[in-house]
Amino acid sequence: MAVAAVVAGSFSIVDAGLSFVLGAIGGVAIGLAAGWVIAEIRKRTTDAQLSVTISLFTGYVAFIPADALGASGVLAAVTAGIYMGIRGPSIIPARTRLQGLFVWDLVDFVINATLFVLVGLQLHTIVDGLSGYSASTLAGYALAVSGVVIATRLVWVFTVPYLVRAIDRRPSQIARRIPASWKLVIGWAGMRGAVSLAAALALPLTIDSGAPFPDRDLIIFLTFAVIFFTLVVQGLTLPAIIRLVRLTPDGAEETEELRARLVASKAAIARLDELAEEDWTRDDTIERMRALYQYRIRRFAARAGKIEDDGYEDRSLAYQQTVQIVLAAQREALIQMRSDGELSNEVMNRVIREFDLEESRLEI
Repeated sequence: MAVAAVVAGSFSIVDAGLSFVLGAIGGVAIGLAAGWVIAEIRKRTTDAQLSVTISLFTGYVAFIPADALGASGVLAAVTAGIYMGIRGPSIIPARTRLQGLFVWDLVDFVINATLFVLVGLQLHTIVDGLSGYSASTLAGYALAVSGVVIATRLVWVFTVPYLVRAIDRRPSQIARRIPASWKLVIGWAGMRGAVSLAAALALPLTIDSGAPFPDRDLIIFLTFAVIFFTLVVQGLTLPAIIRLVRLTPDGAEETEELRARLVASKAAIARLDELAEEDWTRDDTIERMRALYQYRIRRFAARAGKIEDDGYEDRSLAYQQTVQIVLAAQREALIQMRSDGELSNEVMNRVIREFDLEESRLEI
């Protein structure tokens, strides 16, 4: 709204407020619709590469129609992403999810790096455009804006969670409550980066009259200054803040993860009991898998302190280390076969990928 007001040269609080509300509602609605369509398509897509490619275009599928209709394209893209994040685990095959995770990790890194490179390339021109400001004035602006950004985040983390508490009274929400020392660390850890850069670089070069967008160079410079200040000053002082408040892990996340693993293992045992009644299953296979999950249940229960630890963790770690050594030996054997010309590179990579996936599921 602020950018539109500058570009158009006029502003109405009523029109802006109405557009803001309608744009937000419309963006969320279009994002839900786009997410549902994408989910239905990916549910029927068996090719992993095609499914991951669709995931890369999901944001645009939500953003473009929302933006064309005057709704919030950003909220549409975010909503579609949240929708797919909720439905994805139940409709997307494991192999596709693994490939998608690796692709998105790389894309995230490349986009972040590209944004910083763009700013670096423009910084010389931006600084030249600020010749009318003294160094002390720019430093004062940078400190003032950085202070407001940091203070706003601290105020947010010390106020909004109490509103959430008042609305959401579920036991799971209550269990996630954290002390003030944690809130301070969360507030101080609000380093700025790619999103701020993208917002600043997206400012138009000119307004409707054809004149340059006012103070665009100053806005980008201050954005860069805030990012630099939060990354360097907050980043370097964060360990001191943690030591100052004597922050120690409360184990809540680990406890939640243990509970999830226990429930999943018990579900596996229950399903195995059902499968044991089927004609096509083999008794020795069922018993071998049942023993595996029963041992896993005892291990997690011992880690959670529900039963005495009879060496479950040590035996499990020894087993996993043995598996890693054996998998490494298999990889070396395949690499030697490839080097001797007895195995094609394509087949070697396909088999090694299976070994890599097997190693990735170890719980060390």
